[in-house]
Amino acid sequence: MRQVPPVLIAACVLALSGPLSAQEVSEGSGAVLRGLDKVDGAVHDIELPIGGSALFGRLTITLKDCRYPTGNPAGDAFASLTITEKNKPAPDFEGWMIASAPALNALDHPRYDVWVMRCKTE
Repeated sequence: MRQVPPVLIAACVLALSGPLSAQEVSEGSGAVLRGLDKVDGAVHDIELPIGGSALFGRLTITLKDCRYPTGNPAGDAFASLTITEKNKPAPDFEGWMIASAPALNALDHPRYDVWVMRCKTE
């Protein structure tokens, strides 16, 4: 598994979000993720509170944080996630996923795909 360096992720977030002075972020109370099982084609929406975990197939997904542009909760969300497969010691994914650029820092798994849809604000 190849992990994108945090410095590159931060640079991309800044580039995608425009000038720093024009883009303030707020913290969400949770996130809505979408999961795809590539074998059977099933798609599932997964709602998680901050600090919460959910099972998706053989994966455990834990949400650490979700942020979005202030005043635009449906805007470009980015979430800090840890995704671990059952009976594996190391996470398959640990880091930030960006809703508008899911391939920038994606889960690399042969069966499952997970990406961020939006932050929850309530």
